[in-house]
Amino acid sequence: MSKDLKEKTPGELEQIVESLGGRKYLAGYIFHFIHTKDAEEISEITPLSKFFREQLDGQGYFISRLSVLDKLTDTDGTAKYAFALGDGGRIETVLLFDGTRRTLCVSTQVGCAMGCAFCATAKLRFRRNLTAAEIAGQVNAVQKDAGRISNVVYMGMGEPLANYAAVVKSLRILNHPKGKNIGIRHITVSTCGLAPEIRKLASEDLRPRLAVSLNAPTDDLRTKLMPVNAKYPVAELLKAVRFYQDRTRQRVTFEYVLIKGLNDSPGHAKMLVKLLAGVACNVNLIEHNPFPTCKYAGSDSARIRGFAAVLDNAGIETTTRFRMGRNIKAACGQLGADWLGGKFK
Repeated sequence: MSKDLKEKTPGELEQIVESLGGRKYLAGYIFHFIHTKDAEEISEITPLSKFFREQLDGQGYFISRLSVLDKLTDTDGTAKYAFALGDGGRIETVLLFDGTRRTLCVSTQVGCAMGCAFCATAKLRFRRNLTAAEIAGQVNAVQKDAGRISNVVYMGMGEPLANYAAVVKSLRILNHPKGKNIGIRHITVSTCGLAPEIRKLASEDLRPRLAVSLNAPTDDLRTKLMPVNAKYPVAELLKAVRFYQDRTRQRVTFEYVLIKGLNDSPGHAKMLVKLLAGVACNVNLIEHNPFPTCKYAGSDSARIRGFAAVLDNAGIETTTRFRMGRNIKAACGQLGADWLGGKFK
C-alpha cells in the first residue's frame, strides 16, 4: 500500500489519521495543505501537532513531488514542463493560455502502448502507468510555478483510460472542494477509443467531459492510423459514446488530426458527417504536427478550411485548433519527441 499522502483521497486520509489515534477532521488539514498550499513536507502541515507529524513520518508516510527537468516557453505563451519521476521515468506536461483560462494538459503514463501512427509518444517504449499522485502532482507543480489552473485536459502522454483507476482517483482529488476544486465540467478526459472503459466511466458518480480521438471515418483507415481500432472498431466505439451520452447527457468532442493526402478530403468529411449523425458532439480539427521519424505531413490551410466547411454546413460545431506550442514540440502529438533516439534535449 502506498505511503504517499498525495495519493490519498480525504476518506483514505481519515482512515490513516484514525489508525494513528487522531481525530478524523485532521485529514482535512492534510488534504488541504497538500492540494491547496502545495505542501511538500509533512512538517509544513502546521495545524497538525508536532507529535502527530512525527507519527506520520515515523510510519513512513511522505508527500511525493515531481522534479522539473526543464521548462520551455513558446512565443505564443505555451509552456512545456519536463518532469523526472522517482524511478528515472520522464513525462511532459503542457500549459496553454486562452484569455483568462489556464489549461493544463497532463500525462497519465510513461510512454504509450497504443501505437498511433501520428503520435511521437507512441514511438517511445511504454514503461508504466502514473500514480494518481503523479497525475495530480503535475497540476500542483505547474500551479505553484504559473498560477491557478482553471482547466485540466487528460491529453498528454499515454492513454488515460488504460490507466483507469489512477485517472479516476486523480479526478476525485483535483475536483474535491477542499483541494484544487477544479469543476468537473472543466476537466476533459481523452481516449483513443477504449470502448469498455468509456462505458465504465459513464457509470462513475463524477463525469468529466469526454473527448475521443477519431481521425478517420472508416475502419480500414482508422486501423491504419490507430491499431486500437482493430479491437474496438468504429461502430463499437460509437455505441460506447452513445451509452456515455445516455448516462451523462453530455456532448462529446471528437478529435480529428488532418494528415495530408490521407484523411483530409471532402469525401472523408462527408463520410464523417454521416458517421456522426445523431450524436450530440463537436469536432476539433487538428493539423498534424511533425516530429522526427514520422512519415506524415499536416494538411494545408485550404484543405483544412474545406474539410471544416463540410462539417459546418452539416450543422456540426467545428473548431480548428491553433498550432499552440509547436515550436517547443508541445503541440498535439509531439510530446516526447525530444526523447526519440534515447536522448533528452
